[in-house]
Amino acid sequence: MDLGYARVSTAKQDLDRQLHALGEVGIPAERTFVDKKSGSTTDRPGLRALLGYARDGDVIVVHTLDRLGRTVRDTLNLIHDLSTRGVGVRNLADPIRIDSSNAADPMAQLAVVLLALFGQMERTYTLERAAHARAVATAKGRRIGRPSVVDPHKLTYAVHLREAGDTIAEIVAKTGITRSSLYRHLPPRPVEPVTAAGTNATRP
Repeated sequence: MDLGYARVSTAKQDLDRQLHALGEVGIPAERTFVDKKSGSTTDRPGLRALLGYARDGDVIVVHTLDRLGRTVRDTLNLIHDLSTRGVGVRNLADPIRIDSSNAADPMAQLAVVLLALFGQMERTYTLERAAHARAVATAKGRRIGRPSVVDPHKLTYAVHLREAGDTIAEIVAKTGITRSSLYRHLPPRPVEPVTAAGTNATRP
C-alpha cells in the first residue's frame, strides 16, 4: 500500500500543502505520518513510526524528496535501507519524478541521487545567503533578529553593574533581565591581556 509522509521544520509552519497533495493521490490521513521537526534532527517520531509500519511491497510517498533526509547521504542511505526491505519511495512535486520501488530501473536510481544532491545544494546555498546577509547587516551596524524588548534603563543599569564587576547571575537578579537577553544585548568584554607587557601573545 501507499504510505504518506509530510514534514515541516517548525511547529509554526503548517502541513496543509503536503497533506493536500498526498490526499489527492488517494493516501488517507490514517496512513499519512507527519513531523514538525527540522530535517537536521534525528528525533523525528513520525518518520520513526512510518519506518516501523512499512512492510514489503509498500511505497512511501512524499511531496518532495528533501522531506525525508537531513543530507544527501542520509536520504540515499534511507532509500537504500528501505529498498532492501522491499519498500519503495515516490515523490510528487520535485522537477524529476522518481519511484525507487523498481530496483531494476537504473534511471530511477540516478534520479534519486540527483534530487537528493540538488536538495542538499539548495539548503547549503540558502544557509550561505542568510549568513552573508547577517554579516552585511552587522557590518552596517544593524541588529539582526527580533526587535529588542529590554527596558533601555534596565540595560544601562546592567552595563553599569558589569563594569563594576558583577557577575551575570548577579546582574540577572538585580535587573530582572534574562541571561539570554543579557548575552544578546551587552557589548562584549574587552579582551584581557595575557602578557606582562599588557598585550596578547602572538607569533609571526
